[in-house]
Amino acid sequence: MSLVAAAALVRQLPHPQNFTPVGALAIFAGACFADRRLAVLVPLAALVPGDLTAGMHVLVPAVYGSLALNVLLARRLRLRRTAASTAAVTLLGAVQFFVTTNFATWLVFYPHTLGELVSCYVAAVPYFRNTLLGDATFVALLFGALALAERALPAVREPVPAAAN
Repeated sequence: MSLVAAAALVRQLPHPQNFTPVGALAIFAGACFADRRLAVLVPLAALVPGDLTAGMHVLVPAVYGSLALNVLLARRLRLRRTAASTAAVTLLGAVQFFVTTNFATWLVFYPHTLGELVSCYVAAVPYFRNTLLGDATFVALLFGALALAERALPAVREPVPAAAN
């Protein structure tokens, strides 16, 4: 639960918009937690305090659903976690978050035309940059800390699933 508290706290500190640890926490939980329900719950629980403080908004279902999808994308890392596969899932997760949440933004706030859909995505490009940078930074920190812990404390290392052999 300290991961949830840390992510919730960092989210409350001043930061560039969309540069938070929550997307990275979704990837980390999906890759490292054996219990799928817990893996989905952890990043969502990190969002709740900030959303309650700032006020719930109409896009909460899209944001929470998108992060849950990132947890599921990261489940693939359970079988083979390399720097390249982790980077690929991080990029895919950021792209999926961008596409999903901005489509929801278009549905709620824009006229439903192709031109307005394009306008919505173009307006969101600066936020994508911050999402990707935040996810990459915090993924590196989380998985880097895990690698150091596994090296220093072999008992931390999870047994490799049989399918990965």
